[in-house]
Amino acid sequence: HFRQYQPFIPLAIEQFDLSAYDLIISSHHAVAKGVVTRADQMHISYVHTPIRYGWDLQHQYLRSIDRPDGRWTTRSLLTRIILHYLRLWDVATANRVDFFLANSQYVARRIWKTYRRPAQVLYPPVVVDRFTPQSQRDDFYFVLSRLVPYKRVDSIVSAFSQLGVPLIVVGDGPEQSRIEQLAGPNITLLPPQPEDVIADYMTRCKAFVYAAEEDFGIAPVEAQAAGAPVIAYGKGGVLETVIPGKTGILFKHQTAEDVVQAVQTFESG
Repeated sequence: HFRQYQPFIPLAIEQFDLSAYDLIISSHHAVAKGVVTRADQMHISYVHTPIRYGWDLQHQYLRSIDRPDGRWTTRSLLTRIILHYLRLWDVATANRVDFFLANSQYVARRIWKTYRRPAQVLYPPVVVDRFTPQSQRDDFYFVLSRLVPYKRVDSIVSAFSQLGVPLIVVGDGPEQSRIEQLAGPNITLLPPQPEDVIADYMTRCKAFVYAAEEDFGIAPVEAQAAGAPVIAYGKGGVLETVIPGKTGILFKHQTAEDVVQAVQTFESG
């Protein structure tokens, strides 16, 4: 139930006593950069994204808790108030950081947009040596993802239900029941699996499908290391890792129709 404590997490992060250290490195996607430091301490913040639900994905997140007709509920009103003050706190605490690192050029641009601070790009480490690429591929597509709204697994599952092509989806999350309702008989939904099972799917799948606007996207990099072509939404970190026409195909919109067209293009190629 950690999401229910979100209004208190900025206060909590400020309670850490880091006075004994000369160097503080924070790994940040929400509040870690808000730690309190002295003027003689160096604070380097590795930012994976400015707070998604407070900035870029705010309206998508709010739509999930508003009424179907768009009217606000008491919960959504309180959430809007909390997000307003969270944004103020987020921008103010950017001044506590001496040096920003970003996990992609895409995130570096978002850091500049949000905090007006430059960031050096340091791509995250990806363990690729556990994959052995195979030229012979099996006849199924593969998705590895948390089942949360912004990952848009619903678009992929809807597309493959129309196509009737075998698809294996590994992951869980709050969207699970909705994904199950969308899934046709050709789609296999599995809970999180051990790393060796994931590696096996990656090395055998016909292609890896990815519909999220991701900050960097480790899974598409793993798929390419395993020799799997990537069919992905053409925005975000994948633009820095997937080479269209060589290691994958990019589609323009996060819709089932675009996924269907991309898969058909891949099949015909």
